[in-house]
Amino acid sequence: MNFYDEIIKISKIVLLWSRAIRIKFLLASVIAVTNGIVISYWKTGYIDIGYAVLTYIGIMCLHISVDLLNDYSDFKRGIDTNTKRTKFSGGTGVIPENLISSRLIYCAGIIFLIVGGLIGLYFVTIKGIIILVLLIFAIISIYFYSTNIVNAGLGELFVAIKGCMIVLGSYYIQSDSIELTSVYVGIIIGLLSSVVLLVTSFPDYDADKKSGRRTLVIVIGKENSIKLLIIIIGVTYAMIIGGSIFNVLPIFSIIGISSAPFAVKAVRKLRRFHDTGELVSSMANSIIYSRVCGILLAVSFIV
Repeated sequence: MNFYDEIIKISKIVLLWSRAIRIKFLLASVIAVTNGIVISYWKTGYIDIGYAVLTYIGIMCLHISVDLLNDYSDFKRGIDTNTKRTKFSGGTGVIPENLISSRLIYCAGIIFLIVGGLIGLYFVTIKGIIILVLLIFAIISIYFYSTNIVNAGLGELFVAIKGCMIVLGSYYIQSDSIELTSVYVGIIIGLLSSVVLLVTSFPDYDADKKSGRRTLVIVIGKENSIKLLIIIIGVTYAMIIGGSIFNVLPIFSIIGISSAPFAVKAVRKLRRFHDTGELVSSMANSIIYSRVCGILLAVSFIV
């Protein structure tokens, strides 16, 4: 095998594992960490680069762990084989397509969980009890996410709390404190994350229900889930407007509302959830809405 063939082989492996770890969804965690860090910069005018890099690595490892263990759990329960996979839902497909073994996916998930946990433990030794509490929550919830948490219809609540805690943890690591703005932004980021999970649960409705999984969409129904989506989006924008008015957020944070066209389109398309094409469009727009709003919020703290 020549050098060119080796490059092709390595590239295929990298692309395969990029698919397995759902690399396009990692931006959510990057945005959450970034918001925590830039809030600290807004307050203190300083960023510890070393701490920031370690925080990004640790959080991304924990995020990857969730997705890998979720894929493993879905395969073992037969959900992946009954789900019509789209670009944004139905798992990665690497296990049912025999591209990577379920055992290897599980082992990789545990390895990423350990690496993320070790980075968290390092911060515990230098930052104390607050980071320890956040780390314990993260590790326990990650391991039980695909079974107990999702089955209880608490997936959206979990990702909302997770997003909030990432912001709080990232801010605390930089500033050694927790204050109103970090909590406020954490809630906003959490709401943005819950929107994506809520919408991407729609295509998996039948497969999840057949397997006995009780996602929020199954528990409250599709029509009520659409109403809940509208409420979450409305609360998010109300918090951004209110925060900018009452100086909890920078006045420039109001630019986050410019993501509204994507939110509106996500809701409009979701109302036609019987049409797969419309559903995929809704998922795409919900993701764009969430990412754009989160990025613009972070930008507002440094301009």
